[in-house]
Amino acid sequence: MAGSGDPYCSLVNVASHADGSPILLISRLALHTRNILGDSRVSLMLDERAEGDPLEGSRIMLAGRAEQASAEDLEILRRRYLNAHPSAEVFVNFKDFSFFRVRPSAAHLVAGFGRIVDLQPHQFLTDISDAGALLEAEQNAIDHMNADHRDAMNLYATRLLGAEPADWGCTGCDPDGIDMQAGTTTLRLDFPRRIVTPTALRQVLKQLADQARASI
Repeated sequence: MAGSGDPYCSLVNVASHADGSPILLISRLALHTRNILGDSRVSLMLDERAEGDPLEGSRIMLAGRAEQASAEDLEILRRRYLNAHPSAEVFVNFKDFSFFRVRPSAAHLVAGFGRIVDLQPHQFLTDISDAGALLEAEQNAIDHMNADHRDAMNLYATRLLGAEPADWGCTGCDPDGIDMQAGTTTLRLDFPRRIVTPTALRQVLKQLADQARASI
């Protein structure tokens, strides 16, 4: 809390940068935004939304600093956030809303009984230092997959990840994998190898589609 320094907790939607760092879209009218502008230190609690006792599911407490988007970062933060939360399109241009990127300093993972570990950023963030070509082509790849390859997306989800059939779409890709979403359900499909170019992306997506079809 600005002024007192007391702890303050709020609920927000989160998207992710290509390196995995969280993206927030928050209003300056909100108390949490005013607190962040006064002291950028934040923590995020993320859970897997598993059915049953929530204490039996996995969760992560991520600590870091929330930085308001710079001019050079704004385009990718906006694009990735809206891919994950298209309903935000109706208010994203309101003057009081701004994008923030959380720069993680640590994470505390509770993955089940006796499975508790503290992680440093290099252990959970994705290295994108050599992936400029891939990130530049990311939106074109997303649009292409969603327009022409919904069947492949459904195969990835059902055959490779064990999900139920749905209108699965791609919301992001990075050197380590692709993000998929159907309604409010999200999935992560890891690549069998690290990729950093559009050509390598096409090759690995075809390989995964062939693998999924072979399992039918």
